[in-house]
Amino acid sequence: MSLNLGDPFPNFTADTTIGTIDFHDWIGDGWAILFSHPADYTPVCTTELAAVAKLVPEFAKRNVKPIALSCDSVESHRGWIDDIKAYGELAANDGFPFPIIDDSKRELAVKLNMLDKDEIGSAGLPLTCRAVFVIDAAKKLRLSILYPATTGRNFAEILRTIDSMQLTDKRKVATPADWMPGGTCMVQPSVPEDQLEVLFPAGVNSVPLPSGKKYLRRTECPE
Repeated sequence: MSLNLGDPFPNFTADTTIGTIDFHDWIGDGWAILFSHPADYTPVCTTELAAVAKLVPEFAKRNVKPIALSCDSVESHRGWIDDIKAYGELAANDGFPFPIIDDSKRELAVKLNMLDKDEIGSAGLPLTCRAVFVIDAAKKLRLSILYPATTGRNFAEILRTIDSMQLTDKRKVATPADWMPGGTCMVQPSVPEDQLEVLFPAGVNSVPLPSGKKYLRRTECPE
C-alpha cells in the first residue's frame, strides 16, 4: 500500500501490550504517532522507546498518542519493556506509558510498506525499517518518514514538525527552515495583501529581494 500525505490512514485491529485495539477507536479524537521498530531486544530500538517514554508528557500537551510496532510477540514486548525501563531510568513499578503492537506475522509491515529489504533478521525475513506516521484527528496521514534500521530517530524533530502542522492548521502561515515554536513564520503566498492587517495584527514584514517579488513575508507567531 502506498500512502500519500492527506490520505485516510487505514484502520486495523491488532494485539498490543494493552490488549487488542481497533486503531481508529484507540486514537479517539486526537492525533497519533505510529512508529515501527526492526525487533525487540535490539540496541537502537531500546534507546528510541526509552526516549519516547520520557517524551509522553510532551506528546500529551499536543494531544498526540504514541504507539510502537515491532515484529515480535506481545510476550516478547512485555519482557523487553523491563530493559527499556532500565535503560531509560524509568520507574520499574510503573506501567509502560504507550502500547507496543505485535506484528510478528508482519501483516502491518507489509500493509503499510514498512519493510527494509536490506535488513534481514535471524529468521531470514526482512525487518521493519524505522517508519514514522503522524495521523491527525480526522484519521489522515500528515507526516511520513522512513529511517533505515541502522539510524535512530530524532523525536525532538518529530515534535517540532507536529508543532508546525498544528500551528499551520490554525493560521495561514508556513514555518521556515530550522523554525522552532514561538519563532518567526512565513505568510502563505495565497494570502492577498488586503487581508494581511486583519489576519496578522502583529504585522508583516516583506523581505526585499532582487526579483522585486513580495513572496517572502514574515510575521511573528507566538506560542
